[in-house]
Parts: sequence; structure tokens; C-alpha cells
Amino acid sequence: MRNVPIDTVDDLDRDVVAIGTDYPPGHVLAEHRHRRAQVLYGDSGSMRVDTADGAWTVPPQRAVLIPAGVPHAVRMDGVSTRSLYVEPRAVPWFPARCRVVEVTPLLRELLREAVDVEPRYAARGRDSAVLQLALHELRRAAPLPLDLPLPADPALRRLCLDFLARPRVDVRPAAWAARLHVGERTLHRRFRAETGLALASWRRRACVLHALPQLAAGTPVAEVAAALGYAGPGAFTTMFHGLLGRPPSAFRGV
Repeated sequence: MRNVPIDTVDDLDRDVVAIGTDYPPGHVLAEHRHRRAQVLYGDSGSMRVDTADGAWTVPPQRAVLIPAGVPHAVRMDGVSTRSLYVEPRAVPWFPARCRVVEVTPLLRELLREAVDVEPRYAARGRDSAVLQLALHELRRAAPLPLDLPLPADPALRRLCLDFLARPRVDVRPAAWAARLHVGERTLHRRFRAETGLALASWRRRACVLHALPQLAAGTPVAEVAAALGYAGPGAFTTMFHGLLGRPPSAFRGV
């Protein structure tokens, strides 16, 4: 099925419902939730998923697993999606928190094929096997560190959201500490307690997440690095590779 709201088919007596949807550039899905677990795959373009406890950037041809019942908003940038909506009982292994995962060539073709499956497919047969194999492949999909946990403390959360909107690696922690009226040691201790990450690690990850949509759109690496405050593309590429295990060129749009 394509370009059909999930609400129109949510009550089908099938463990998996597949829908493909095309979104215009800059489209935003306001906060919503699904009764089923969702596998949201971007066949083109990039996405950002926001929940109360974090943000997840999804590069082209990767997927994000969204647990059933979790309120989330999605920002689309030239995205054509292939989604699986799955009854929670059928995926007891599904994560309790959103997770971005790598998509193998086999899984990619299964997701593409799934959206052309008739919604009332036979319980036993080729179409059911395609969908079940997609779930098996998803269970073994490698996670990607493309999430950014957000603190619950309102003042610290505001600082994080401001940084996420305009990240620069050369912003000094002392500036954050001053805005919070605390010492730097207190800032670092509070930040790790709230997010589970060191401040420096969180900010590097924020820079990578901010860079991914630009890389997907074809922006040169040197331009992306300069906008993030890096001395040159080499330093940015080293940091990027250290986090994701691949260079920025691996995340170009398709």
C-alpha cells in the first residue's frame, strides 16, 4: 500500500502492515503515536525523530525502530518512506526506546517489496514469508549511535536544544556553566547524570547528527566542517569516522 494513513488499516487481522509514503521537502509530522510498533525506513532523504527523551537522526537508507505507544514527531527532508507497522506481540525483541539501525541490501529489498504486498495477504504464502523474513532481518540489524539523549532538567535541556539547532564544536563548556550559574565540574557531573554521556561526547554526536542531512543533500564536507567550527575537513572526518566507523562520504544521499 502507498500513501495510505495507518489508521485506515490498523485493525486488519495481520501481524504486519506495510505502507509506503512520499513526503514533500520540509514536511513535519506533528507529535503522534501508534498502537503498533513501527519500522520507519527512509528509501531516500533524511529524517529526524523527536521524543520526550531524545532525538534520532536517520540518514538515507537507514531505519528507526519506534516502540508502540511512544509519542514522537518526525521531520522529513525529501523522504520516501517504507514503513512496517507490527503488532507488539509479534516482536517481543523490539527495543523499549527508539533505535536507528543499519539496513542491509537484503533488508532494503524486503522493505521495498513489502509495500506492494496486498493488505489482506494470505497467512501462509509468499507475501507472508516476505514480511516475516523482513522481521527476522530487522532483529539482527546493527544499531547506529545516531541518538541524542536529552536531559530532563529544564535549564540544561534548553541549552542542549539551542546547541542542537546550531552546533559548533568550538563552543566552550565554560559558557554553558556560566549560563547555568554553576562551576564546570558541576556542569560535567550533572550532564553525565542526566544523559549518560560526557558533555564532549554528546556535543560531537550532535555535530554528526546535524551534519548528516547536509551530507545527504550533497553539501561538501569542507563546508559542513567549517559551519560546525572545525579547523578543517580532515579534523571533522577523523571525528566522524571515530563515531560511525565510516567517512562522511558513506552517508551521501542516493
